[in-house]
Amino acid sequence: QVQLTESGGGLVQAGGSLTLSCAASGHTLSNYAMGWFRQAPGKEREFVAAITWSDGRTYSADPVLGRFTIGRDKTANTVYLQMNSLKPEDTAIYYCALDRFTSAQVMAVLRATHDYWGQGTQVTVSS
Repeated sequence: QVQLTESGGGLVQAGGSLTLSCAASGHTLSNYAMGWFRQAPGKEREFVAAITWSDGRTYSADPVLGRFTIGRDKTANTVYLQMNSLKPEDTAIYYCALDRFTSAQVMAVLRATHDYWGQGTQVTVSS
């Protein structure tokens, strides 16, 4: 059973930085994508960024382009989200997800549901 464990959330002032991590375990998959989604209070969950595990190609949502960077450590089976220039509107619970047999772009644009989720980590940006 695939398990996703997130860490790295917290409270930061506007303009600051945080790095989220998501460690995947319990699988031997080779063709998959991992990504980050977020859900702010009273809003629907939205896509943030994704990465194709095999070749490292990434896909990011417009609101975070130039500020957030997704990366991976293949040896540690971990995906990262480096968040810079944080804004109060970035405040949300951030969730890690894994989709089998897909790419970052498909995960971001075409998949309506996702195979596995982490438990979420809170990010709060104060003004």
